[in-house]
Amino acid sequence: MNIFENYLKQINKIILESKDFLNLDNIDNLNDIILEIPPEHFNYDLSTNVCLVLAKANKTAPNKLALKIKNLLFDKINHFEKIDIAGPGFLNIKLSKQGVAENINEIIKNKENFGSKQTNETYNVEFVSANPTGPMHVGHCRGAIFGDVLSNLLIFNGNKVVKEYYINDYGNQIKNFVESIYLRIREIKFKEKFIIKEHLYPGNYVKEIAKNIISKNQHLNIEILENCFEELRVLSLEESMNLIKNDLKKLGIKHDNFFSETDLVNQKLVKKTVEKLQDKKFVEEGYLDPPKGEESKNWKKVKRLIFKSSKFGDDMDRALQKNDGSWTYFANDVAYHSDKINRKFDNLINILGADHTGYIKRISAAVTALSNAKVKLNCKVCQLVKLYKNGKPFKMSKRAGDFISAQDLLNEVNKDAIRFMMLNRSNDMELDFDFEKVKEKTKDNPVYYVQYAYARINSIARTLKKNLKDEIYVDTKSFNFNEYEEKIYRKVFEWPKVIESAAYKLEPHKIPYYLYELSTLFHSYWSKGNEDSKFRFIEKGVLKRFETFVFLYLIAIVIKNGMNILGVSLPEKM
Repeated sequence: MNIFENYLKQINKIILESKDFLNLDNIDNLNDIILEIPPEHFNYDLSTNVCLVLAKANKTAPNKLALKIKNLLFDKINHFEKIDIAGPGFLNIKLSKQGVAENINEIIKNKENFGSKQTNETYNVEFVSANPTGPMHVGHCRGAIFGDVLSNLLIFNGNKVVKEYYINDYGNQIKNFVESIYLRIREIKFKEKFIIKEHLYPGNYVKEIAKNIISKNQHLNIEILENCFEELRVLSLEESMNLIKNDLKKLGIKHDNFFSETDLVNQKLVKKTVEKLQDKKFVEEGYLDPPKGEESKNWKKVKRLIFKSSKFGDDMDRALQKNDGSWTYFANDVAYHSDKINRKFDNLINILGADHTGYIKRISAAVTALSNAKVKLNCKVCQLVKLYKNGKPFKMSKRAGDFISAQDLLNEVNKDAIRFMMLNRSNDMELDFDFEKVKEKTKDNPVYYVQYAYARINSIARTLKKNLKDEIYVDTKSFNFNEYEEKIYRKVFEWPKVIESAAYKLEPHKIPYYLYELSTLFHSYWSKGNEDSKFRFIEKGVLKRFETFVFLYLIAIVIKNGMNILGVSLPEKM
């Protein structure tokens, strides 16, 4: 249920039916007409640019046209109590009390789906995809939560979404990882000293994995690494991924699919994908110039297969083979995205870390080439997280190695605070995470402020022996509201627009922003009752006005829907 869409349909229908009366020769640009909430100081419910759009297309004065359209809308839409012309031709609209009440009844009737814009598409959202050579760190947490919430948002809008994790379990880093675990096992079993070398992984988590492997696999013969490498590789990756999955679970995240890079290579999908690009004449044998910053004398000119990514918006063409003829990481990634395309998703979304910005153009070029530009890849980069305590940079234990792990973070603050605060800023901006702020029970702690609003509303419902799960109905003929409730219903009506914008722009941070603003309106209204008795909700255990409960009920609906998308719990008591 979206009042903006509903009224816009009515406005467009009236324009089409009144084309001759309005002397309009051109009405091809009706899609440019918008309906939005005007700035608060105007004290209107809706505002539209319909007159400006039509006047421009028909080369007429917008103010002159505005008077005619104003009268038409006022006559034909009974919810419009007042329409005023503003500025160069905007129409500002005030709803009748009956119109407000009927919209509220529609919201209540569709409460679980209120705000949802049913788009019914298929999405593959790949996120986290951290190397299985170590636990998740704080940077991964931000990307993980962003990807999960974005997926929830898309699901809320009726889409089918696969939450996917790409396991980078192939290449030299895996060999080095397995060797590190092998040496740790020998350290534990035979008291051999673990000598830290540049290519090895020294973190404590490696010891934990080694201990787990020993306890579960007494039969394992570790005399010679080469002889046990494959078995140890499988066991090591299994234990490492279990650590990662456990961290994800604690953050409230569960992926639908885990895709292995090793499987990709073993099934020769890379070779098949490269051949497909060759057939399209997008791959050729040739030589590449040295990368920027690398001296020509150190650059070995080797004939190799090259993807013509510059044809599709990349800065330069890209190598698919290394000097020794083996596939590059990029070639593997191209094959992976080819598999995604073959799985017939309408949309591909990759959530990347801050260090992957330069990778976007080349992989987007590959998707365009492979899909004949029919599939679009959207990449969202999550910038760094800076940890603070009382406004000062905060260094944690780094128990897992040379980084702060997700578990370190979870030891300090709860899942709800982490999920909400990781989304409290746009993903393309660095995020300051203050441990003390998220523990405060004040308006400076957004997650607490929103949860507390919901808990307070539940407390009121319990006092009145009412249940927020029950449906209520508003009498449209007698419905009334005060100035505070007017601000609330306007904010509630805005919710579908927030959802639409957040989903379209892939910007889930708009949801916690909005929920905080809505909660602020509620708390302000609550506080007003302490200052002035006429604004109190309850007197001597009795509800003063049924309408007041209606507005609290609306706030509860929106907060619940919003927090469900964010994956944040809503306690009924605090």
